[in-house]
Amino acid sequence: MGKIKLSEISTRAPKGFDKTETKEKTAAIIKELDELQNLLYAEGKHSILVIIQGMDASGKDGVIRNVMGNMNPQGVTVKSYKAPTAEELSYDFLWRIHNHAPKKGMIQVFNRSHYEDIVITRVHKWCDDETAEKRIKAINDFEQLLTNHNDTHILKFYLHVSPEEQQERLTERLSDPAKMWKYNEKDFEEAKLWDIYMEMYEDCFNNCNNPEWAIVPADQNWYKEFLIATKLSELLKSFDMKFPGLKK
Repeated sequence: MGKIKLSEISTRAPKGFDKTETKEKTAAIIKELDELQNLLYAEGKHSILVIIQGMDASGKDGVIRNVMGNMNPQGVTVKSYKAPTAEELSYDFLWRIHNHAPKKGMIQVFNRSHYEDIVITRVHKWCDDETAEKRIKAINDFEQLLTNHNDTHILKFYLHVSPEEQQERLTERLSDPAKMWKYNEKDFEEAKLWDIYMEMYEDCFNNCNNPEWAIVPADQNWYKEFLIATKLSELLKSFDMKFPGLKK
């Protein structure tokens, strides 16, 4: 796989994708996901870690609500990572992450993740390049540990929103009563650092790409949700799962 350059990847659905038809397909996949997740939970042989990264207003919350929200909450957990607490900072940077790795039979969703420790920390120069290189190696080792020793399958999604769409969504939070609670004036300041964020994300993708990142066009929610639901469905089906028989 060649180097990922975000400026060369579209943030919208390819021409020919019909919105209504795609939404109908997504609804059918999501219904199927509920059955597949139940089978995953019952069989108890595999686990899935879904990592969702993206700029502010790229739609991380919406994906989690609309794609994962129909599944049994006993088998799906969501962890949203914000700035580390004083206690978390007293440990290594992966301590707070490993504690939420999925056990067999579970789907664990990370809303932001350990990748914040090599993206936002470098944008703001809280982490130098030497430290970042060490963290990149630790992240790769950590993900291989989960994959090789707990049969954890990792799906990594970057929600690729355009700066124009981001500004529109951030501005909408100022006037839409249903979205005002999400408003944070700092988001507009972070948006000014767009080019640096893109550089740090690209470095992240090109150095932590096993398992591979899926760069998901995110300007249209209906297309974004279709792609993520499809990827999750394909992974679950690949397990060739069966319900356990009667316990003896």
